[in-house]
Amino acid sequence: MISEQRPSFEPPSVERCSECGASLLVRDLDTAEVVCTNCGFVVATKLADRGPEWRAFTPEQRIEKVRIGAPYTFTIHDKGLSTKIDWRDIRSFSPEKKAQLHRLRKWQRRSRISSSTDKNLAFALSELHRVSEALNLPKNILETAAIMYRKAVKKHLTHGRSIQGMTVAAIYLACRQFGIVRTITELYQASGINRKEIASNYRLLVRKLNYFVPPVKTSQYITRVCNQLEVHGKTEEVAHKIFKRAKKLRLTMGRGPKSIAAAASYIASTVAGERRTQREVAEAADLTEVTIRNRYKEMMKQLLIIISL
Repeated sequence: MISEQRPSFEPPSVERCSECGASLLVRDLDTAEVVCTNCGFVVATKLADRGPEWRAFTPEQRIEKVRIGAPYTFTIHDKGLSTKIDWRDIRSFSPEKKAQLHRLRKWQRRSRISSSTDKNLAFALSELHRVSEALNLPKNILETAAIMYRKAVKKHLTHGRSIQGMTVAAIYLACRQFGIVRTITELYQASGINRKEIASNYRLLVRKLNYFVPPVKTSQYITRVCNQLEVHGKTEEVAHKIFKRAKKLRLTMGRGPKSIAAAASYIASTVAGERRTQREVAEAADLTEVTIRNRYKEMMKQLLIIISL
């Protein structure tokens, strides 16, 4: 039977009701009050909750969430299990004590990164933080990319390859796993790593780590292109309708999802009165104007009734 862990409130010092003198008191955990069952008088309020800030519904969850200190994370090379002597903590000591603490701080920092694997992970994970902040990625992407890179290091896939290239490839693979649309061009702009190197390392990770990468849906590209073009939600809705109609007519067969999304967004911007040029759409979708023009003409021939609406 699954039972939720209840919060542990600090017991009140009062044992009897001050109104009627009854000893049958009930602790209301939802409102943090102690109520008399005889007269209904609220004996005590604002009980302090001394329990944890998390909830557990099973014994396994309780064992997993119980912790002391900083939370466990894969984005730090030692997984956040080590301590750190901060320089602000030693300012109030005497000069002799400060010198001793400075030496302890230096050797403690050196002992955290002792082996070559630790140095590799420390540098790679700092690059992961830098690139993910530049791309404004959520924390779960960073955690997943860190796990992928650790697996690559364990299987010696980083030998003969740059650390930055492998970290960027891990970020791209994590984005694909969670369905977040990020192009290799964006990763190149954020990291400075060559596009071919990112693509090569990405294919290596997929092949050697046995990951299944779901294909990016056209609807995700439509949302991305419309956000880049800064159009209203009505225009994006029209673009999705155009794509669904084109899919029913099998106009998307053998066509790239990015080009279909760009053409649908271009048509929708014209229909909704927020006209964008083909060059603007091409820059937002990272395509050429010729590709958008070809897909646009193909869809116009079959979707005239939708365009007229």
